[in-house]
Amino acid sequence: MTDIAKLAGVSQSTVSLVINHMSGAKVSKATREAVLRIAREIGYPLQRHAHARPEQERNLVVYLTDELATSPHAMQTIEGARDGAWEQGCLLAVFATRGDPELEGAVLGRMLANPALLGVVYATIFTRAVTVPAGLKDVPTVLLNCHARDRACSSVVPSEVLGGFAATMRLAEAGHRRIGLINGEGWIEAAGERLKGYRQALSTCDIPYDAALVREGDWQVDSGYRHALDLLARPDPPTALFCANDLMAVGAIEAARKLGLEVPEQVSIVGYDDQDLARYTTPQLTTVLLPNYEMGRWAAQALIDQARSGSARRTSIKMDCPLVERESVAPPAHQSAHPPA
Repeated sequence: MTDIAKLAGVSQSTVSLVINHMSGAKVSKATREAVLRIAREIGYPLQRHAHARPEQERNLVVYLTDELATSPHAMQTIEGARDGAWEQGCLLAVFATRGDPELEGAVLGRMLANPALLGVVYATIFTRAVTVPAGLKDVPTVLLNCHARDRACSSVVPSEVLGGFAATMRLAEAGHRRIGLINGEGWIEAAGERLKGYRQALSTCDIPYDAALVREGDWQVDSGYRHALDLLARPDPPTALFCANDLMAVGAIEAARKLGLEVPEQVSIVGYDDQDLARYTTPQLTTVLLPNYEMGRWAAQALIDQARSGSARRTSIKMDCPLVERESVAPPAHQSAHPPA
């Protein structure tokens, strides 16, 4: 679905609506036809077999998460889990607990008694280590966007270090030597991992790490704007910025405009997440894809395979966060003005 979305120039959500024949979806006829044509061309299986499967005695997958409303990422992950379950003849039931242990216990108490329960996808909005509820000890469980130190459950998380590495390397390979980082809060695991990737890329390119070029934001547009203004107004400003999410990158683009700097001609900017808005900035934002849909799909399918096979094998994977190339990166101004012979 990611490939179809890229080729059709639409979001993964739009592809999901078309592929799943959602009758109430506000998708134009031209877009629907384009998505279906591309799906056929690349060999995506359009025929759903879930309706033809005999009813399973256990066909209910419970998706238990701490939050739904803090960002669009949660819904993308749920869409992936829903599709992965549906293709295997299972239904997905979603519960959000807001991190309340009492509510979590009440949901598990009710759902674990359901004779249709196949297993549980246990998810978090921020990537982090979790303590798996004791009630899931003998229930097939897959951890989504989180991990347990004892590795008692299969898990899938994004490869944030490689994502930060890919973003920074794109800027370094364009010729930038002074690359600023506007990161999220340090207590969030993803921010720490993206910082590691940033530093590894600098080291790979023999670029000294300069702590003065690193700022800690809060993932919101305003913090990207404020920190970019500060960095770009320095006597020795960076020629490029890696922003640890797309919202802060939008703020950085606005800060560059405020200072009269053209993007990417005078300052290059890379974001992270590949939210829909990345396609509508001016210029369109080069960013890193956070594979929410793919992680959700993998988690549901891995859970169903584990439950139906009775396998005790546990698998923990870090899913690739690929670079999405658009228009916000160019060589440094001095380099583009004097290209090598």
